[in-house]
Amino acid sequence: MAQLTDDCFAFGGPLLAIDDVERLIAERVTPVAETEDAALADADGRVLAADLVAPVDLPPFDNSAVDGFAVRHADLGKGETRLAVVDRLTAGSASSRSVASGEVICIFTGAPMPHGADTVFMQEDVRVEGPAVIVPPGLKRGANRRLAGEDVKRGSIALPAGRRLQPQDLGMAAALGLRTLAVRRRVRVAIFSTGDEIVEPGAPLPAAGLYDANRRLLATMLSRLGAQVTDLGILRDDAGALAARLADAARGHDLVLTSGGVSTGEADYVRAAVEAAGKLVFWRIAIKPGRPVAMGVIRGTAFVGLPGNPVAVFVTFARVVRPLLLRLAGASPEPLIAFPVTSGFAYRKKKGRREYVRVSLTRRDDGSYVATKHPQDGAGVISSLTATDGLAELADDVTEIAPGATIGFLPYALLVG
Repeated sequence: MAQLTDDCFAFGGPLLAIDDVERLIAERVTPVAETEDAALADADGRVLAADLVAPVDLPPFDNSAVDGFAVRHADLGKGETRLAVVDRLTAGSASSRSVASGEVICIFTGAPMPHGADTVFMQEDVRVEGPAVIVPPGLKRGANRRLAGEDVKRGSIALPAGRRLQPQDLGMAAALGLRTLAVRRRVRVAIFSTGDEIVEPGAPLPAAGLYDANRRLLATMLSRLGAQVTDLGILRDDAGALAARLADAARGHDLVLTSGGVSTGEADYVRAAVEAAGKLVFWRIAIKPGRPVAMGVIRGTAFVGLPGNPVAVFVTFARVVRPLLLRLAGASPEPLIAFPVTSGFAYRKKKGRREYVRVSLTRRDDGSYVATKHPQDGAGVISSLTATDGLAELADDVTEIAPGATIGFLPYALLVG
């Protein structure tokens, strides 16, 4: 298990900028150390534990990049050149003869280059006249030929340690002949919701009750990031029972994640429970939506307490929990890069705080996109997430957005994957 110091999340400033959140996590959080071998079929989204060193050249031999005709470039003249077709070579077979002066071999994509040939003409660029072809002048030596190792050389690093494996990475590993990869074990995360008012979906709803949306939201986002999730359900407002459950969860997990009950109000019991079981720090993050996020360490295990409102949970997960989880997993940093779009709305905000506005995109005739703000922007309005395309990210130093201004856009697909 990753073992963190009690002061891991300590911060003394008045407000913690989002960039500082990621910096502190990178500097102070230790990734899980355990590794395991995963079959390629099960490795999607896992974090590579060691550099993948290519055991072979890729491609392993010189081959043709096109369907066409393999020639000796030295045979080509300043005008058209007539060459005799002496063989036909398909992928998966090797030529039994070399290309001699004045000869050409018909070759298909992926077939090994015959000895003596160094250039390939595309079949649509030549004229076939019986047992010969007429090739035009001007083709460069080596055209349409793929050299052994030009993609990846044997002994080179094909994929670096810390890479969160994507489908294209698994294709690379398969092309190198590998069946398994060494990966870090999955980060183990315990989640629960708190509050006497929270009710399991499907159960009878009391007059003052609310169905639990946050736990399902968090479990899904965690799973998409490759975590192994333990759902501890709903915990009632009892500081003693909460402290015991937190301490128990910390023993078998790398991260304990809650929503609700972490503000400074007298009815917020999680704060007292964490302080009883471990060390708690409130990060006063310069972000909206999202109240202060509770960060702590319980017996060496990271604790994060998120706000209770679903939109604030979504945003603070993306900007705080996501980088923390990737760091625990040993993944290389994956910064969220906002795409430029045009604002279709006016907006005012406080300086020194990064704000995230739920927006929908409309494509204009010139191919650019305009972002339209959702009419309801409360932190508890779940439909503002389901009816929009992503978040407009408004920089810390910005105080006013006018229609037509360029703003950053983060699609939901980027935030939840």
